[in-house]
Amino acid sequence: MEQKGNKKALLAVAALVAAVLILGGVYVFTRPAVSKGDKHIVVEVVHADGASKEYEYDTDEEYLRNVLEPAGLIAGEDSEYGMFVKTVDGYTADDAKQEWWCFTQDGGQVNTGVDTTPVADGDHFEITLTTGY
Repeated sequence: MEQKGNKKALLAVAALVAAVLILGGVYVFTRPAVSKGDKHIVVEVVHADGASKEYEYDTDEEYLRNVLEPAGLIAGEDSEYGMFVKTVDGYTADDAKQEWWCFTQDGGQVNTGVDTTPVADGDHFEITLTTGY
């Protein structure tokens, strides 16, 4: 009887290891590609009143945070998930009003944090002050 229990435990561990390896492989092959070398990107900031400003950057950085934070366009707090952007273009989102900064790329939702959003030549990002959770 004990041998059956050991066999089941061993099969369960093997299945878990296989699942981890498969998920790791999926991540490696589907993560956003990083572009090396010189790039020109445009970042449009849209404030609550609808006014927008465009900022252009020439950079060899690979990720969005590394372009915007040193330029002083964004600031925030680091967390276990990366930077939580609180301030953009000098305006700090007000939690009491349920304000937050929404990042999009060419109008589509960005599904990565500012730390892991890759930049490529010709990219256009929008950062919009949004109200409501």
